[in-house]
Amino acid sequence: MFKINGNVLKLGEFPDGTPSIKIEIEGSIATIEWLYEKNEDILLYYIANHLKAYHRVKELHLVMPYIPNARLDRVDDDETVFTLKYFCNFINSLKFDSVVVRDAHSHVSVGMLDNVIQEPVTPIINDLIEDLFAGVSNRETIIFFPDEGASKRYAKKINYPSCFGIKVRENGTVTSLEVKGQLPTRKFDVLIVDDICSYGGTFYRAAQSLKEMGAENIYLYVTHCENNILKGDLIKSGLFKKIYTTNSIYTGEHSLIEVIGGKENA
Repeated sequence: MFKINGNVLKLGEFPDGTPSIKIEIEGSIATIEWLYEKNEDILLYYIANHLKAYHRVKELHLVMPYIPNARLDRVDDDETVFTLKYFCNFINSLKFDSVVVRDAHSHVSVGMLDNVIQEPVTPIINDLIEDLFAGVSNRETIIFFPDEGASKRYAKKINYPSCFGIKVRENGTVTSLEVKGQLPTRKFDVLIVDDICSYGGTFYRAAQSLKEMGAENIYLYVTHCENNILKGDLIKSGLFKKIYTTNSIYTGEHSLIEVIGGKENA
């Protein structure tokens, strides 16, 4: 989905499937907000060039909360196409005055983008912690990061007791998690925090381990939540009291999932 200066852009199609786009704006500054749903790169190319050519905007900004292709941030052979590199080259070719991203999955992607601004997510997480745990007095509370990478990403910016997991894999599949750090000695509530979720297998295993160690209520926050979560074991496991995400890529509907933060949800 695209927005221009806060207004949703209505997209049509010709009978052959090619896009039909009409744009009306006022002023000399335009901000394109791209809430990624599928491979819409070519539409962004059309929109950005149209704004420059026909509306003669003096400043053109891109708000791209989710960076497509960020998972492929390195290649080790000549057969794998380095999609992230070429995607960032494409964005840079449009010469945006700023590119705002949210909780980039890889620092490599941020390094490849010109004029990039990283939108902080720790205020969203800290507000969520306050909402969840401020009134809890009969149980201890803790933040759990599913791996050491997530701990390094968030722990210093979240002033709250935390620990992290080490994934145990068999044939490439996460089968369990070892917990590193001090968990409460009695029943506790826990918020699992990470940047991205697909089917949720890692979080499912983490929740299983935490339940065995005394977790009462388990919550999950992920900045970018794919709709694939609705197809995985996590959503039907009964282990989670609530799942929180931002508006970056999640477009599904489920009573367990709540969209928070982000520009239109703040």
